[in-house]
Amino acid sequence: MRSSYSYTKAACYLGYVTQAIVNNFAPMLFVLFRAELGLSYVQVTSLVTLNFGIQLLVDLLSSFVIERIGYRPCIAAAHIFCALGLSCMAVLPFVLPAYAGLLLSVCIYSVGGGLIEVLISPIIEACPAQNKAAQMTFLHSFYCWGTAAVVSVTTLIFALFGTGAWRYAALGWAALPLLNFALFCIVPIPTLEEAGESGMRPRELLRAGTFWILALLIFASGAAELAMSQWASSLAESGLGVSKALGDLMGPCLFAVAMGVSRLVSVRITAHVRLESWLAASGGLCVLSYLIVAFSPLPALALAGCVLCGFSVGAMWPGVFSLAAQRLPRGGISMFALLALAGDLGCTAGPTAVGFVAGALSDDLQTALLISVVFPLLIVLLLVLPRIAQWHGRGKMLHRQ
Repeated sequence: MRSSYSYTKAACYLGYVTQAIVNNFAPMLFVLFRAELGLSYVQVTSLVTLNFGIQLLVDLLSSFVIERIGYRPCIAAAHIFCALGLSCMAVLPFVLPAYAGLLLSVCIYSVGGGLIEVLISPIIEACPAQNKAAQMTFLHSFYCWGTAAVVSVTTLIFALFGTGAWRYAALGWAALPLLNFALFCIVPIPTLEEAGESGMRPRELLRAGTFWILALLIFASGAAELAMSQWASSLAESGLGVSKALGDLMGPCLFAVAMGVSRLVSVRITAHVRLESWLAASGGLCVLSYLIVAFSPLPALALAGCVLCGFSVGAMWPGVFSLAAQRLPRGGISMFALLALAGDLGCTAGPTAVGFVAGALSDDLQTALLISVVFPLLIVLLLVLPRIAQWHGRGKMLHRQ
């Protein structure tokens, strides 16, 4: 196991499944938290905000910590934090005041989620491979399969044992990061420095205009994805009037499957189409999906829009990472950390904005999702406007000639 990078890659894939658990298990319980624990819309929204806010802080500090401590201790500790936070979620709301117990649990596993997000991509990037862009996209697809597994397995548990079993489901999901902790203790872990990819310092990156465009792209990508995925279950249950089991399976589960399929399809498409063009097309499709969800009078059509949104956002996050590797090949661990910071800022802004707008509209979640159109629209503008300016410049040169 110590001599084969295939086990390292397997541990990285499980790392993204763990990331899917910490990001998507709690949102499945929002309606339960409101009914069983008496939380308001603003309080359950704050759980999402805190999760990605803590991950954002970890992203900000991680490059400095990782350079001093090393990849292995940090990625191993990340999985311990995830396992501990999920376990605490099953206990603390019934020992402390419910809201305080949930907040503390989220704080713990968010530290692990932030470290996973910063470290897994550069570890995969440092593994030897012929097509690293395809390898990166394949890695990110495991986040989608992990999300689908969390939703479908948790829904099955609820169907068999009732929704009161959510505490035991949390303990069950905590076992996976413990397993992956053991894997990361023994597998070989390559670094970007060992692979000869010494990185730019954060100050250098922040002075590069290209980096800021990439940061805006991944901010909008995170916001467009999470605004829908974090509220899909609640939308289906309360806004569209379907049962929880059907809402979870037809909402976030199909959303995740569509996103995973999109990431696998993207590997082939980007071999023939410019990555920027594919990302712009994905942004346009995402705009359409949000409009369908917001204005559809039919629950089935709105759910179809939710699934379409999953497909449209699938290429965005790994696509921006691949674009960053192309445009800033010396970016290094600092680039991955700062892009994760910008992405998590978007992951915080998207669902938080929807939650607060829903509260202002008397819990009209379907209409509140309309605000999220601005995020994919920003992606389209950032990718299309430079091309238009380039064509315009070429046209002026031809006219002068």
